[in-house]
Amino acid sequence: MSIGMKQMDINGKKITTKTGQDTLLHFLYATTPGRMLLKPLVYPWFSKLAGMFLNTKFSCRLIRPFIQSAQIDMSDFEKTAYSCYNDFFTRKIRPGARTVSGNEQTLISPCDCYATAYEITDQKTFHIKQAKYTVASLLRSRKLASRFQGGYAVILRLTVSDYHRYSYAVTGKKSKNYRIPGIFHTVNPMAGEYFPIYKENTREYSLIHTAHFGDVIQMEVGALMVGKIVNHKEACQVRRGEEKGYFEFGGSTIILLLQKDAATLRPDLLKNTAAGYETQLRLGDAIGQAAQK
Repeated sequence: MSIGMKQMDINGKKITTKTGQDTLLHFLYATTPGRMLLKPLVYPWFSKLAGMFLNTKFSCRLIRPFIQSAQIDMSDFEKTAYSCYNDFFTRKIRPGARTVSGNEQTLISPCDCYATAYEITDQKTFHIKQAKYTVASLLRSRKLASRFQGGYAVILRLTVSDYHRYSYAVTGKKSKNYRIPGIFHTVNPMAGEYFPIYKENTREYSLIHTAHFGDVIQMEVGALMVGKIVNHKEACQVRRGEEKGYFEFGGSTIILLLQKDAATLRPDLLKNTAAGYETQLRLGDAIGQAAQK
């Protein structure tokens, strides 16, 4: 099995990435010794323990080497002194570094990410590689899942080097936050070859009632080494581009569930997904437009 990620930038150029992280994840998920080592790493206690260290001043020494190895352009972010590694990881972007595309009828990416999009079948399922997911198992609610039959599941994967604050993808009236406890597999697509990660991982979601897209689910999914999903608000009115929350250390994912005929997604996203590529997006980029009624 190839361990390189198949990715495409927003201009249609192929991105070749084969990193030390890919090699490590291949060992952990694709080999018997690796899976034995992986077993304790995915449980919440491990992420909490790692999170405790990353909240100490001693973790500051990890910041500079990580910036260099991940080649992060720090000019995008507010200049500040970091008190710990998690302070750096949840850094804030400087004003103007991201632009919110279009108008209220434009569905935007809520984060910097690698995106894919999948049709939700009449059986309320969608497939990612070899893994089959039901919307009911994702939400733990058959009644709520029925609203998204025939729509889309948009998967927005954040890597550890991405900006880990996220915004609302749409404007509307938000429900309270629903939390589903679980464990913490990596969200790298490689893990999906071996585990149904979006059924097992800790996640939190809210339902947003909108004027242009019907009902939209926005869900945050924790991943290996993610100690915390932090959402700022409970039920209230929200606007697209407004900060919704942030992830503490680790890769992670946001999932958008869209109702049938609610949105027309960007053609390159659908084409790239069908060809086995993720599409690189930044916070505020257009994912699609409200369908014409």
